[in-house]
Amino acid sequence: MTRRYAALVANEAARPPRGDDTATRVLDAAERLVQTRGFNGFSYADIAAELGITKASIHYHFASKAALGRALVERYAARFAAELAAIDERVDDPAAKLDAYAGLYGHVLRDDLMCLCGMLAAEFRTLPEPMREAIVGFFDESEAWLAHVLDDGRADASLELVGSSREAARLLVSGLEGAMLVARPYRDLGRFDAAAAQLLASVAHRRSEPASGAPDAA
Repeated sequence: MTRRYAALVANEAARPPRGDDTATRVLDAAERLVQTRGFNGFSYADIAAELGITKASIHYHFASKAALGRALVERYAARFAAELAAIDERVDDPAAKLDAYAGLYGHVLRDDLMCLCGMLAAEFRTLPEPMREAIVGFFDESEAWLAHVLDDGRADASLELVGSSREAARLLVSGLEGAMLVARPYRDLGRFDAAAAQLLASVAHRRSEPASGAPDAA
């Protein structure tokens, strides 16, 4: 995890519990709307109607929709980075880490939602510049984490990579985002799981252990 995203995680963790305060409720509602409709598919009026508050209350916390969007991406990125840190803490095997990473996407899709930054990437050209920077940062961090895992797998001989770790990481992020997008209309998590498994296998082959009693390869 880079210093930038480590700082995001630390800042998110350091915030006191906010319970049901308005800013948190607005962010939660906006996140659901982005993950189902896209950023351009909702307005402050939609959030106000859902939460039973005034648009002025939303503007008090987020002066513009661009400010709300930037806050959404940074909060989502911080949570995702924390999930990656948790994987690092509880999982040692690089191949298992890759499975756990793909599982993060499957967990979101299970709730009939899309990756927040994946949805925003589809609208990238229409978004404010601060949001664009945050979205690119999210994908850069995901690719950097994956490249590190792949390098570890190559170093301990548990994985055999096709191409460089950076290229493989980019393929994994792009492929998983695409697999979510295609599986969603079918409402079929199994479709995503199958695509993810094939993608992981095509990028990094798991080295099989020699059978018990069998001589090692020369």
